[in-house]
Amino acid sequence: MSQRRNLQGNQACALGAIKAGCRFFAGYPITPSSEVAETMARELPRVGGTFIQMEDEIASMGAVIGASMGGVKAMTATSGPGFSLKQENLGYACGAEIPCVVVNVMRGGPSTGMPTRPAQGDIMQARWGTHGDHAIIALAPASVGEAYSETIRAVGLSERLRVPVVVLLDEVIGHLVETVDLDGVAQEGEVWRKWASGPAQGYEPYAVTDDMIPPMARPGDGYRAHTTGLTHAPDGFPTQNPDLAVAAMTRTTEKLVLHRQEIESWRVTECDAADVVIVAIGIAARAARQAVKDLRDCGIKAGLFRPVTLWPFPEEALRDVISSSGAKAVIVPEMNQGQMVLEVERLLAGQVKVTPLNRIDGEAISPEEIVSGVWEVLS
Repeated sequence: MSQRRNLQGNQACALGAIKAGCRFFAGYPITPSSEVAETMARELPRVGGTFIQMEDEIASMGAVIGASMGGVKAMTATSGPGFSLKQENLGYACGAEIPCVVVNVMRGGPSTGMPTRPAQGDIMQARWGTHGDHAIIALAPASVGEAYSETIRAVGLSERLRVPVVVLLDEVIGHLVETVDLDGVAQEGEVWRKWASGPAQGYEPYAVTDDMIPPMARPGDGYRAHTTGLTHAPDGFPTQNPDLAVAAMTRTTEKLVLHRQEIESWRVTECDAADVVIVAIGIAARAARQAVKDLRDCGIKAGLFRPVTLWPFPEEALRDVISSSGAKAVIVPEMNQGQMVLEVERLLAGQVKVTPLNRIDGEAISPEEIVSGVWEVLS
């Protein structure tokens, strides 16, 4: 029997994580993500999992890291100010290659901003929020069904690649209610990280492997592992040897490049022979989808390119779409002062004109605004 349920995006994130095997959640209530924690508090004990409400966002991220190092799939959820507080520990997870998932439901900012209003101001923070060069993945669902399926995928990618994954929603998608067939979501079997095997003597927690993913030591299996946020050699101990430092840093970032094919995801709508291509995520992408229909009804060949994987950005896919479509213009609607547009401009420099369309007043961009923006660009 099909398991069809009316769910909020936030609730779908929680259920997706549990479906993927997440059994630990540590968090702190913050609008507009609190329903993720509420759902986890109710549902995790039913599957033998653990929910802890921590004293703050910093402690929440620390607890998630500790649980993951203990061998459990772990997740937290937050919004703008809390996401900022998590960054130091998130950087530690990046450097130490500790699998974990962070759901960030974006709201107006900076500071406490507009807690109940939607925004998309954390796009660049999701990629570069913590200091230094680091590897991280960010996924951007645009429906309740995707909030479910992409959170499942986030857990799998985090485990398989030993990397933190951010699930980036805006407030509208987080609170949107849609009917989702949970059993109808295509998914692979449950994914676990690569555990150490073989002789314990000589085990290196950050060994150089062909797939660039070192096997982790499962607690209790007898493998000695040293974990630190300091730049470390394959044995896990700190090093300032230039060659070892370069090798360690390069491996973690090149790891995502090597596995781009399984990480990257995007959706293309009506881009064949499009005169203008709209690039958008989240609720702005849903408005853009309607705008594409309205524009084509008026005789304007418009298309939509929607990154589902936001970081690493699907670079070649976007370039191929623009090249094959012969588009004369690209427009990037987003609910900030211009963040994703910077990446699009970088990728398409010299190929096509890129125009931003921004809104920062706590209201979602409408299809009519995008239609007007396209007319202006093409006039």
